[in-house]
Formats: sequence, structure tokens, C-alpha cells
Amino acid sequence: MAPSVWSSDWWGSAGEDERVPSVLVKVSNPIWVVGVDNPDDDEDDVGGLIDGGGGRRKKSRNAKQLRWAFLLKAHRAAGCLTSLAHAAGRVAGSIRRRFASGKTDSSADSEEDSEEEEDPKVRRRFYSFIKFCLLLAIALLAFDVAAYFTGWDFHPGGGAWLTWQRLVAADKSGFVLGMFDAAFAWWVGFRSTYIAPMLQFFSNLCVCLFLVQSADRLLQCIGWLWIRIARLKPVPKVGVVDLESGDGDGYFPMVLVQIPMCNEKEVYQQSIAAVCNLDWPKERILIQILDDSSDLVTQNLIQEEAHKWQLGGVNIKYRHRENRVGYKAGNLKSAMECSYVKDYEFVAIFDADFQPMPDFLKKTVPHFKDNEEVGLVQARWSFVNRDENVLTRLQNINLCFHFEVEQQVNGVFLNFFGFNGTAGVWRIKALKESGGWMERTTVEDMDIAVRAHLHGWKFIFLNDVECQCELPESYEAYRKQQHRWHSGPMQLFRLCFVDVLRSKIGFWKKANLICLFFLLRKLVLPFYSFTLFCIILPMTMFVPEAELPIWVVCYIPAMLSFLSVLPSPRSFPFLIPYLLFENTMSVTKFNAMISGLLQLGSAYEWVVTKKSGRSSEGDLLALVDKEPKHQRGVSVPNLDMMALEPPKRVPQKKHNRMYKKELALSVLLVTASIRSVLSAEGMHFYFLLTQGLSFLVVGLDLIGEQIE
Repeated sequence: MAPSVWSSDWWGSAGEDERVPSVLVKVSNPIWVVGVDNPDDDEDDVGGLIDGGGGRRKKSRNAKQLRWAFLLKAHRAAGCLTSLAHAAGRVAGSIRRRFASGKTDSSADSEEDSEEEEDPKVRRRFYSFIKFCLLLAIALLAFDVAAYFTGWDFHPGGGAWLTWQRLVAADKSGFVLGMFDAAFAWWVGFRSTYIAPMLQFFSNLCVCLFLVQSADRLLQCIGWLWIRIARLKPVPKVGVVDLESGDGDGYFPMVLVQIPMCNEKEVYQQSIAAVCNLDWPKERILIQILDDSSDLVTQNLIQEEAHKWQLGGVNIKYRHRENRVGYKAGNLKSAMECSYVKDYEFVAIFDADFQPMPDFLKKTVPHFKDNEEVGLVQARWSFVNRDENVLTRLQNINLCFHFEVEQQVNGVFLNFFGFNGTAGVWRIKALKESGGWMERTTVEDMDIAVRAHLHGWKFIFLNDVECQCELPESYEAYRKQQHRWHSGPMQLFRLCFVDVLRSKIGFWKKANLICLFFLLRKLVLPFYSFTLFCIILPMTMFVPEAELPIWVVCYIPAMLSFLSVLPSPRSFPFLIPYLLFENTMSVTKFNAMISGLLQLGSAYEWVVTKKSGRSSEGDLLALVDKEPKHQRGVSVPNLDMMALEPPKRVPQKKHNRMYKKELALSVLLVTASIRSVLSAEGMHFYFLLTQGLSFLVVGLDLIGEQIE
């Protein structure tokens, strides 16, 4: 590594007779190769420095060497500018293609898309509110800019209000205001008297909710750190049994494995292969493929795949429903009504893109041994495509915090958490006593978890047992997933609120369910995120009499983002993008929360998250190198054939869209940032500008999967 230009070793020599070696500096451009020879010993000292140790004078480099050093730095700076210009050109090209395609989130390209869209009335109502705020902000900005150039003072501390008071005093003394000045003076007085108090009230309310939620997150992180320091984790009463050696007490209960899927053409092979290779006696395990696919080709492919494994000796059954009544809950409920289910004690559930390791059951099922109060053992998720793009990296931050902090803390200290719908093992007795799967919400996993908790069942979360899955790689798929995840809990809250109050569980468990589990983490979080940062903050720029403290805008959000990134240290470079993206997603989450709470529009729609199947080929080929377990026999069909000829993925025609709500909010926030310049609100300007740009990036669908 070349020495630094400013280091003392580079500038001076160790002795008068000791010659400085030549320095060869190479840069990325092969044309620029510079050799710097050592200076002559008899060169004059220019600005020599006195060495603190021996008092010896050190020689400075001559002008020629300084010139080469500065030229090298200029060359590197020019290279950085070229890269930035190239990136800006690519972004500009993507924006041009978005506008040229003319596709928005309200346009439907096919019958399938039109079925998945949310109710137009709900969408128009929410979008109309944002447009109203946008038009009002633009009008106020134009009004304020005109007043600024006519001599009004907008310095911090209510300068416009003080100016208005002085003008009124002058008017009483005989000074006549101009028409514009009189109108603006009336507006300043009106907003100070009527609008500012109301806006300040909502601002203080959101700040209080913000602080409560921040305290909750801080306490969760403290609990997580204590778990790590004290090394607290669930330990089964019976150890993991080695099937090959036969050691142990032989605890191998009957396990039913279910894979619900619907048109999962991209990932069905990897999920079926992973489940069929679970390390469990084949006479004590049954695999159910629960297919809700409406596409005939996909049905045949899944059925054929299940038949291949069945011929290989795997106890597997294929079930298909003619309709999707109740969606996933209806599918699971129908499967549990089979007559042979009574022979099984536990049921493991995996979504179509999940790939459990062969020892998954050996690490989870032993926790039920001699622990009759345990109804659920949940494993954490890991992601095969977390580094695919910026969107998957940001999702990884969120879900790592959810599993490692929220789920683990609740599991250790409360024995309760929300079932994640997959990668978990249920005691079938607990399911039946809790009422079984119900079709009343789109979050059937949370529904059954709450009802089981009300019946006294305990849950165990295993943070060290992972199950691989896939993250949505496009913003459209992620947005639909988040809409379902945030509308469903509000539906459930309406339905189970009375049941929680009437249940026999303790007071503190009821308080945890109502105040923390539902209200604070499912309702308050999206409410204040959208209201405070997307509506109130920009409005305070136009009504400066209502103040929002700088620590609310900057310091507390930065601290919360830091806490969120702690469980995934590799994601620290994405700290600021994560903060901006979470505020951007508050639009979708707030809309979903209102829809679920008031039972509007798409609250009861179930949209299957689209998968890319990137990991299916690699994971299946990886199984070729593994020897099948002794109880599997020849239970690995066609893997050698797949190794020779990997399956071809048929490219599907997809579209990037523009999202009108996000674009409208980007203009609103940028408009507010311009207004903050008049009042010299520096930190507010930077936050509003960067947040507005993040809304613009998401609104133009420049995040996530990019399709030319």
C-alpha cells in the first residue's frame, strides 16, 4: 500500500545519508503511471519540521512531487464523478421508461391483476386526502414565497407573526397596508389563532405515541441483550436423537407435515424436496401437499412431483381444492378434517418457498416431550436472497429484528408471540382446543396464536433453528404482502377484543395482548409514522407557530433505526436508507391498518406473495451430493437428472409501475423542504428533502427488482 501523502515517513528522510526509496503509484487508468524518484541530498529544506524525538529536521517534498500527488487525487475525484454521472444517467433512463409506459398502481394489465387490486373507493379516498394536502402545500408555498419577496421576515421564532403585529400597530397609527400585505397579515393571524393550536395538539399527541413506542423498542432491545449475556434459550427435556446410531429414548411421535400452496410454480420443487428429506422415520411422518392452484398446468406439475416422491418411498399425499374458500386458513382447515389426522400428534407447517433442514424435526419436536403446556414451537426464518437488491436488504433488517428481538424476547419472558404461519410445529390438541383454523381474517396464523394463548397454551421460540425462505424482490409484491400483514391484525383486534376481556388469563397477559401486541405495535406504529412524518411535519413548515422539536425529527428516529439494525450488524451501511424507507412504507401500512380496522375495501383480500424461485435450482442440486438417509431408501427421485439438465425457468412478462400516493407525497415533502429554506430550518430541510427523494424513488418503482 502506498504511503499517505501527509505522513511523516513520506515527507522526510530518516537520515542525511539514508536515501529514500522510489515510490511507484499506479491507478486504475493504465495511462497514469507515475514514478517519483528520491530527491537529491543537497536539496534545500522547504518548511522543514522539527522531529519531537531527536530534534532532527525533516525535509519536505519538492513542488514536482506535490504536483503529481494532487494530479492523482484529481484523477480519482474525476473517476468518482464519472461513476456518479453514469449512475444518474441510468436512473434518469429508468424514470423516462416509467413515464413512457404510463402504468400506475391503479391500472390493471390482466384479469388476475384486476382481482388483486384494492377497492377503488378506498384507494380514491386515501389518495384524495393526500392530493388535498399537496395542493394546499403548493398554494401556501406560493403565498409564502410572494410574501418573502415583498419584505416579510421568516426568521425562526415566529418572525411572520411579529411582522404582522408591527404592521397592525402601524396601521392603527395611520399607515395603510397594501392589498397583498393585508391578505397575508390576515392569513398569519388566522393560522396562529385557529390552525396552529389544532396542529400543535396533534403534533404533541403523535410525539407522545412516538415516545411510548420508542420506550417499548428500547425495552425489547434491553431484554434481547440480557438474553445474549445470560445465554438464555429453551432447552428440551429430551436430547436430539440420532436415528442412525439409535441412541436416546426413541422419542419419535407421529408428525404430520403440511405444505399449503397456490399457483407456486416457481418454488414447489424446492419445498417438496426439502420436506421429503426431513430426517424422521418414514413410518412416523406424513406429508400433505395442499394445493389451491387455479392454473391447470401448475396443478399437474405439483401432482406429478408429489407422485415421484411417493414412488421413491415417501409417505406423501396430494390434495387439491376446487375453490379457495377461506384462502390458506380454509386450506389448512380442510386438511385437518381428514380421517387419518387423528393418528398424528403434531403438525409442522411450511409455506411453499420454505426449505427446512433435514434435522428440523429433530430440533423442534423434542421440546414437546414431558411439557404438556407447550402448544407451539416456532423456528426463525433465514433468507436465501437477502443480498439480492436494496429492497431485500432493507427487509432483512426488519425481519431480523422481528425474530431475534421481538419473537425471542416475548418467547423467553412471556411464553407468547404471534405465530408466523410457517416454519413452526403445533400440537394438534392445542389447535383443536383453540377452535382450529378459522377463515374470519387474512392472518389466520395470528388468530390461532391468540386463541391458543387465551386457552393457556405456551409457545417456544427457537432462535438457533433456521428455515430458509425467499424475500419478495419487487416492490409490488412486498407492498401487497405488507398490506395483508397490517390489515389482518386490525380485523382480528375487532373480533377478539371482547374474548380477551372475558378470558381467564391474568390481568397482565390481557394488558400485554391489548395494549402492546395489538394497539402499540399494530395500530400506533403505522399511525404515528404516517401522520407525524408525512403530514404533520411538512404542515409545520407552513404553520411555523406549531413547532416540532428537532429531536423528534432527527435524534429519536436515528436511535430507533440504530436499535433495529443491531441484530444484523452487516446492515449498518443501510442505517439511513432503512429509516427513510420505513417512513415511506408507512403509507401502505397506514392505509392497510385503516382498511382492517374499519373493514373497508381490500381488508379481506388475500394476495399470494409472488416468488422468483431463484434458490430452487441450487438447493435441489445441492441435494445430489448428499447421501439419502437409511430410512429414505430411494427417496430422491430425478435429482441426478436435474444435475445434468437444470430446469429452465420460463421468463414471465412483468411491469414496473408508478405509485401515485408515493409520488404525491414526494412532491409534498419537497415542497415543505423549500418552505423550510425561508425560515432557515436547516435540519428540517435536509430531512424533508431526503424523505421526499425516498418517496420519489419508491413511487417510480426504482427500488427492488428492476425489469427493463
